[in-house]
Amino acid sequence: MASNSQVVVLPTPPPAPTNAVAETNELRAIKEPVRIPPGWEPVGWALLAIATVLLLVLIVKKLIRPGPPPLPVVIPPHIRARQMLAEALALIGQPKPFCIAVSGVLRTYLEERFSFRAPERTTEEFLTELQQTPLLNGVQKNSLTDFLQRCDLVKFAKYEPTSAELNELHDSAVRLVDETAPVAEPPPLPAGNETPAAA
Repeated sequence: MASNSQVVVLPTPPPAPTNAVAETNELRAIKEPVRIPPGWEPVGWALLAIATVLLLVLIVKKLIRPGPPPLPVVIPPHIRARQMLAEALALIGQPKPFCIAVSGVLRTYLEERFSFRAPERTTEEFLTELQQTPLLNGVQKNSLTDFLQRCDLVKFAKYEPTSAELNELHDSAVRLVDETAPVAEPPPLPAGNETPAAA
């Protein structure tokens, strides 16, 4: 009796790998997971960098701080009045603007120099106050009265002065400023250099 056995053919095993192939196929050790920073960390680093820069700027500014600002230069009233009277000469060809400028300079000067309230008052009010002050002598009071009345003729009565009259008004204003300007005190003598008193 014939047997019905079947023959099972087994596949042939693959050829043994060479050393290079064996090394690449070997299992390796598990690596540490790569740490991914959370979303706020870059923002934190950016803020820290900005704060550092600001701190450095403040330190540099503190170290290189300039001194106090210079005090404004105060020009004495008589010097400022002389400058403005010199500038008013540019208007001498226009009598009314010239008289307005020159009388305005003189009134402002007298207010600053003697605390008169000249610019706020009419000529009559100002002249009344002027007659009562001991700050000007009689000649100066008369000169100022004449000056203001002549300016008012040009400003309000449409009087047309000659060029010589305008120059005379200007000279009168300059003279009054020069006569009433404060006198500079001489510097004190060094100790031990006093002049002996007359016997």
